[in-house]
Formats: sequence, structure tokens, C-alpha cells
Amino acid sequence: MKRVFGAKKKEPPPSIQDASDNINKRGETVDEKIKKLDAELSKYKEQIKKTRPGPAQEAVKARAMRVLKQKRMYEGQRDMLYNQTFNLDQVSFAAEGVKDAQQTMSALKSANKELKGMMKTVKIQDIDNLQDEMMDLMDVSNEIQETLGRSYNVPDDIDEEELMGELDALEADMGFETEADGVPSYLQPDKEPDLDAELNLPSAPSGYTAAPPGRSNAQAEDEFGLPPVPRSGIRG
Repeated sequence: MKRVFGAKKKEPPPSIQDASDNINKRGETVDEKIKKLDAELSKYKEQIKKTRPGPAQEAVKARAMRVLKQKRMYEGQRDMLYNQTFNLDQVSFAAEGVKDAQQTMSALKSANKELKGMMKTVKIQDIDNLQDEMMDLMDVSNEIQETLGRSYNVPDDIDEEELMGELDALEADMGFETEADGVPSYLQPDKEPDLDAELNLPSAPSGYTAAPPGRSNAQAEDEFGLPPVPRSGIRG
């Protein structure tokens, strides 16, 4: 028969989220019923206040008691549904935690494989050898720099104390010149030599000089201080 009609497929079990949603819907319907019963109870309370004590009031009280019992029953069902929802939420939280742990474990495993593959290509001995070679190269580089930085034609028997004495004397001379002139001699501009003073030449006349008394203006010296040129007479 199963070959002819086929076997019934088993439905997958409901998930935690589906069960929680169904319980929440049932809880909402129960809450609506409780609200309706509250509205009926408020009406019965008003009727009890308006009616006088007697059979009519007792009948209203009986109806109110029946509605109150139904309300208590629905409240009990609602509390049970809330407890079931709380339990499902705890189970869902635990299941999500387990899923997160599984994802973390899978990520750690893949990372572990990658690290193992990378560590195979990197060896600590190779790193140590590389560091030693780098240190040797740096030492050789420093020796080369020191060798290239040596000074030529510098005697080895130079007395450092003597050099320090000369340096102190030079600093003292520089300080004296600075205090006297305000500017060291080696910073002052070069002065041009006075050629007239060195050759002892007389100074040139600066202007016109008056003629001595007894001489006419014709015989007076010209404006450059030179005697006049004599004039020749013209005959006829």
C-alpha cells in the first residue's frame, strides 16, 4: 500500500520561535477576553450600586461572581502561557549561544590551519641568522664610515693640552677685540690704504688765492695757482 499511495512525509518539528509565536498569540486572545470580562464587571458594579438590597441585587451579584470566576480562570491561563514563553526564550537564548560557540570554534580551526601553514615557512633559526647578519653589516658600515672620515696629514704626536692653551688664548683675544671695538677684527671690513700718506705728496690747492700787493691783475696767479703766461709785444 505504501508503494501505491506513498508514505506520508513527516513534517519538521516546530522551531522554538514558532512555538513562542503561537503561545504569544494565545496569550493575546486571553488578554482580550479578560478585558471584556472587566468591562462586564464594571457594569455589574454600577447596577449593584443603583439597585436596592433584595432579590434583584442578589441576582446581579451572582452574575458578577460568575464573571469574576471566569476572569480568574483566564488570568491563570495567561500566567501559564507567560511562563511557557519565558522558558522558550531561555531555551532560544541557550541555542543561540551554542550556535555562536560553533561559529567561533570553526573560525578558530580555520585560523589555526592558516597559522600552522604560515609557521612552516617561518623559522626562528632563520630569523636569528638574519638578525646576526644585519648586525654584522651595520658594524661593517660603521667601520667604513669611520675610515672614510679620517683626516689626512695630521700628526699623531699632537699635544691636546697645547692645543687647548692656544684655543683659550684665541678666545681671550677675540673677547678683548669685542669689548674694545664692539666688532671683532676679523669681522671688520678691510680699509683701503692711504696712498698720499704713504708717498708724502703735498696736498693740491683747493681754491683761488689773492695776488700779492704790488702786482697787477695781469700778473696775478690764475685760479689754479699757476703764474700767468707772459704776453709777447706786437710791433707796429
